[in-house]
Amino acid sequence: MGRDDLDRELGERLDALCALVHEEKFNGIAVEQLGVELAGLGHLGRVGMRCTAEVLGKGLLALPEFQPVERYAERVVLAVGALGTGFTAANTESVLSQQESMQRSLLKAVRDANWNLKESEARYNEVVTSSSNGVLIVDLEGRLLRANAAIGEILGYTADELTGRSLMDLVAPGFVEMLQAALAELVDGTADRVRQAQRMLRVDGEPARLTLTASLLRGADDERSHFVVVVEDGTELELLQNELKRQSLHDVLTGLPNRQFFTTQLETALRKADPDHGITVLHLDVDAFGMVSNSFGGRIAERLLQHVAQRLRALLAGEKAMIARFDGDEFGVLVENTASTPTIGAIMKSINDDLLEPTYVDGHGLAVSMSAGVVHRPEPGAEPVDLLRAADTALRMAKVRRRGQWEVFHPGQDAEDRGDHLLAVTMPEAWENGEITVRYRPIVRLADDEVSGVEALLHWDRPELGVLDHDRCAGLAERTGLVLPLGEWLLKVAGGQSSWWRQRGQFERSLVVRLTPHQSTDADLVSRVVRVLEETGLDPARLALSMPAEVLPLTDAADNLTTLAGMGLHMGLDDFGLGPLDPAAVSELPVKSVRVAPLLVERRSPYVTALLPLMREAGVTVAVDGISGAEQAGWWRDAGADFGTGEHFGAVGEPGDFLRGLELR
Repeated sequence: MGRDDLDRELGERLDALCALVHEEKFNGIAVEQLGVELAGLGHLGRVGMRCTAEVLGKGLLALPEFQPVERYAERVVLAVGALGTGFTAANTESVLSQQESMQRSLLKAVRDANWNLKESEARYNEVVTSSSNGVLIVDLEGRLLRANAAIGEILGYTADELTGRSLMDLVAPGFVEMLQAALAELVDGTADRVRQAQRMLRVDGEPARLTLTASLLRGADDERSHFVVVVEDGTELELLQNELKRQSLHDVLTGLPNRQFFTTQLETALRKADPDHGITVLHLDVDAFGMVSNSFGGRIAERLLQHVAQRLRALLAGEKAMIARFDGDEFGVLVENTASTPTIGAIMKSINDDLLEPTYVDGHGLAVSMSAGVVHRPEPGAEPVDLLRAADTALRMAKVRRRGQWEVFHPGQDAEDRGDHLLAVTMPEAWENGEITVRYRPIVRLADDEVSGVEALLHWDRPELGVLDHDRCAGLAERTGLVLPLGEWLLKVAGGQSSWWRQRGQFERSLVVRLTPHQSTDADLVSRVVRVLEETGLDPARLALSMPAEVLPLTDAADNLTTLAGMGLHMGLDDFGLGPLDPAAVSELPVKSVRVAPLLVERRSPYVTALLPLMREAGVTVAVDGISGAEQAGWWRDAGADFGTGEHFGAVGEPGDFLRGLELR
């Protein structure tokens, strides 16, 4: 079960238990049935049941509905005992059922084993007779007791002609001692099976290239009985193996070496590289190849890849270079540099200049460019796998900019990226373990310094490694897609906290939650928000969501914003002022507030301050993020900003810390 399913199951049984405790006449049988159901969920063992009993024993008496304690204490004790009795009985019955099933299985296994023994003997005889490999039964003195037809065909003898002959008489000179030593190992018990390349003599005296596998069979009393020797004709096999080896190291479509072969050669090149010039590794990618494939089909796309492979070979023919096809539209180039090797820029220019000349495939003139990630002159002790990963990383960075570009890998940047990747992939475990929590900070009206709302933020407290704030957590979760379930969880927890405060009369202002780009364009965003509102009972008018302004040109984000605003939510924009189209988005969409990016707040951007009167005329409130002092807050208040967030107004804290901060204001 997932967390939500388990919470629902346990919640239903807790409600049933509370109802039974309230009944005037205690129904122990019904409570025991709840214990049976708990066992049926499959989540509880002995330790879990003890923990459940402790939690219920303490927690039930702490609930308002079971006050005064003196009235319900005996009922709660009886209920916990009955619950444990039901659980134990169900567990015991389950164990007994499993034992009975195991006994039946063992009896069936014995019966099946006897039948299988007879069947396997018949199959063995059939396999030996029909096998294309030669099979010899040899006694401990080396005499052939039995031979199948296949060995006769391999050596040119009939099975009857081989029976009674010495095995060693059939082995070519120079190979007898090797076979005798192998059989001796079987007799001594130092080996269970031996396999070796052998030469055996055909009937015409010519040696046959064979592979021989021998094993020693023992009788029922574990006494050595005889050898079984299987002989494979290795002539055709060797030719086939050579061809398969070639195919396994080369790409079928282009005939170029594949990634495996490239990696092996890269390891060799690193060891033998010229210390003055080193090597260069390029990871190339055909730009817009998917567009060609989707437009013209797979056959034309494959012919285009063949053309690219031919041109790369021709362009680098003058260099000591290896060209390989990795996967799809990706290629690798290994250049062993010399004093005359062109620069990386010159190599990439020659490649793109050549490929941008149209080539005609089935009447279609196609021209492409290539982007590249480059590792230039790596250390001789570097691992090939690390170099290929580094080249791939540089390629992804090159393609971020535009097509036909190349990027050289920088180790320092890689270390930082790998650290971020490690954090990103460990986030789910940290979330599951409770290291990621929800914290709160006040949103303050600059005109009178009054708290007008609360913002919910992610907080990752890593044991012994420090704390990650909301922006860092959201950025890491954005990389892996975890931000969708994590963001919904944040909304649910914060919405529940806001409703709790409102019910107790502790805080009744709006709850503000920032969305990431991925969340903003999520096709299920509206349904997620509706689900949270229904589960928490939060009033839509009390919930404010904000999207990064950069995503609004995307249709999904704009549609989500419009739909949520129509439901009564307060919708805002984050990082306002960083894009030239931000003011237009405010006028075209139902936006009620904007938040100026901390970078622009710190710089006191004249461009943003010039936009503030326009926002006021449009009825849009302006918040500034990252306020660190009273002077800065006053400056933005005078400039026309309405609200502020930042350390100056109160640190990010747990729910209790937030309420205490309100009392101190």
